[in-house]
Amino acid sequence: MGQEDGLIYAYRLDGKGGGTRLDWDTLPADADARDTWIHLDLKTERTKRWLAHESGLSPVVAAALLDEETRPRATVIDDGVLINLRGVNLNPGSDPEDMVSVRVYIDKDRIVTTRRRRLMAVQAIRDRLDAGTGPRDSAGFLIELSGQLLDRMGPVIADLDDEVDAIEDRVLTETRAALRGDLWHVRRQAILLRRYVAPQREAMTRLTTEPISWIDLPAAQRLREIADRVTRYVEDLDAARERAAIVQDELASRLGEQMNRNMYILSVIAGIFLPLSLITGLLGINVAGMPGNSWPWAFTVVSIGLVIVGAIEYFLFKRLKWI
Repeated sequence: MGQEDGLIYAYRLDGKGGGTRLDWDTLPADADARDTWIHLDLKTERTKRWLAHESGLSPVVAAALLDEETRPRATVIDDGVLINLRGVNLNPGSDPEDMVSVRVYIDKDRIVTTRRRRLMAVQAIRDRLDAGTGPRDSAGFLIELSGQLLDRMGPVIADLDDEVDAIEDRVLTETRAALRGDLWHVRRQAILLRRYVAPQREAMTRLTTEPISWIDLPAAQRLREIADRVTRYVEDLDAARERAAIVQDELASRLGEQMNRNMYILSVIAGIFLPLSLITGLLGINVAGMPGNSWPWAFTVVSIGLVIVGAIEYFLFKRLKWI
């Protein structure tokens, strides 16, 4: 089946970890939609028409699955769950922090997911179903999807933490302004990731507290573990952002010290040459009566005098501890 008709893939779960592939023609009617997973592409009119008029879903659920912009959340509707989740963007040429959304409605009998961009976690579930090692029911699907999203999120956050470590080491030996660009990238990545990971923690936590009949105690415990993992990721992102801010302050301080030192050296040089410039300026005016104007040794005497004045100034600055 192709994505041009809106149905990316669909399965009827066999309760053993596998499933039978379905298409639009073999897709069961709403009354018989037991143990089915339907994954749809929101960019097609066929998907919009099916969700609005043929799916049998309530208008509220259908509208939520068609939302343009989403934030992670979980809402219990009757005995079903409407949940929006985000995963890191691992598509070629994309930034991981440009997180991809998946919209999910799931109840005891049916799973409907929609997306606008490809999400590797969803493809992993499809591959596991084809291999016979996928989720067996709705609760298993929810746990599998949440876990797959976190499995791909963990390495990205770990790389971000390693990048902060590397910048901390570099700032001890480098004061180049280029480091500020690296710090800006790290802080931006941490902020964008946290923007969606933090509400995802709240969504997963809510699933463990709501009374949902098809989420039994073992499934609830696994969802609680997933919520704890999300919490750790949020804490890691907060720590990375705070560390980057501290490093940026240290870098700004070092750059400021370097600038002040350079300005101080220039001020000392200017202080030494200011009297010498005054003397040479006075001797350089072209008026009558200038001393030594006709004496052949005048230039030599003036030059020696300037060297003596400069040496006196240098030792005076040294004594005052200005240099």
